[in-house]
Amino acid sequence: MARRRLLLLLKPLDVYPSLETSVQTTTTSSANRQKVLRYLHNRMLAHKNAINFCQNTLEKKAVDWKATFRSGLHKPIRNVDLVITVGGDGTLLQASHLLDDKIPVLGLNSDPTRPEEVAELSEEFDATRSTGYLCAATADNFEQILNDILENRSEPCELARMAVSVNSNLISTSALNDILLAHPCPATVSRFSLRTKKDGEPLSSLLHCRSSGLRVSTAAGSTAAIHSAGGFTMPILSKELQYMVREPISAEATSELMSGLVKSSETMEVSWFCREGVLYIDGSHVVHSIQLGDTIQLSPRAPLLKVYLSPDLLSRNQQANI
Repeated sequence: MARRRLLLLLKPLDVYPSLETSVQTTTTSSANRQKVLRYLHNRMLAHKNAINFCQNTLEKKAVDWKATFRSGLHKPIRNVDLVITVGGDGTLLQASHLLDDKIPVLGLNSDPTRPEEVAELSEEFDATRSTGYLCAATADNFEQILNDILENRSEPCELARMAVSVNSNLISTSALNDILLAHPCPATVSRFSLRTKKDGEPLSSLLHCRSSGLRVSTAAGSTAAIHSAGGFTMPILSKELQYMVREPISAEATSELMSGLVKSSETMEVSWFCREGVLYIDGSHVVHSIQLGDTIQLSPRAPLLKVYLSPDLLSRNQQANI
């Protein structure tokens, strides 16, 4: 049997500020600032230790593997049997932009939030670390999960991604979490119209919007920004999209069409009526400029992403479907 080929995709260490440099250049720092810097330094050490642990674990396995930082990888990932991301959801998101529907990914949360630390520092700053919603592994259970994968005792799930087109031209990057369509200046009103279609035929009346933009999420992204704005958490394996017009100010602001679902067989079509606009895919990872008269099509029929998910997340998904 051929040896498995693994790619270890790492969150860079330099995303954390250097404790030594910061101390040298800030001689009058407050005690609170120093505490924040030590906290960030400890986060960097936790991430670094997780990387070393993963590499040492892989050295013991009958696999061929290589490691690279996510900042140095820009081409589609090919010729591997498994991608392991070490970081948080952001690193897994970036990997998803380079993966087709054949290569599975396992996320390892290298720096999970420590509840006791959050409680201790709650009066000083937010000590939340990495959520790792899509990360099935931590350093504590990585080897067991890896063994289950290598010995074919575990199967990846298939998560929906969003296909995004501008003027019928498909953007190569599919969204795993969400998209945000807005004017580049957050203080400027976004003007657009939207409707859902199926097989090219309208399913809803045309909704004219003046607002701060439009957010559309997948099931995987429904616990993120759209949830904070009043949306709902979708079952993780749902193949639908959820949308919400942000802060509507138009006469139709009370319309029930200001938020809703796009079913797996449907497409949302958005016409843009500002001189300029920006389309953000999965946060700031991928950005496209749009202009007056452009039409944006959003569909949940992008190639699925194979992801190993935690049993706890899947259990919550099953309970939501009961």
